[in-house]
Amino acid sequence: MTVTVPSYVQQPDGDRVTRPTRISDVVATLRQDRVVTYSTVQTILRILETKGYVTHEKVARAFVYRPAVDERQARQRALKHLAARLFNGSPSLLVLNVLEDEAIDRTELRRLKKLIRDA
Repeated sequence: MTVTVPSYVQQPDGDRVTRPTRISDVVATLRQDRVVTYSTVQTILRILETKGYVTHEKVARAFVYRPAVDERQARQRALKHLAARLFNGSPSLLVLNVLEDEAIDRTELRRLKKLIRDA
């Protein structure tokens, strides 16, 4: 099972968590979309902490996690990793692959091409 947990966790009310969050809060939020266990979320958060995405502190008997990087930094790290692993470290190959995808709407494709031209 793959669970993507960015540098924030989306709460049921749509708010992003920038405050300390307990594992049980993350479990409750993720369970709205899929079946997850406490231990799975705990393992993923430990991995994210090892990679520098979150930090934790112990409050009473609970581990409380908070983002260590903002959403943009997390996105940049993920794209660099993706480019390195699947596109020989080439951002242009990554972008080319996206642009050649037939599933992209023509309007979106034009917008992406304009963004690249203007960059």
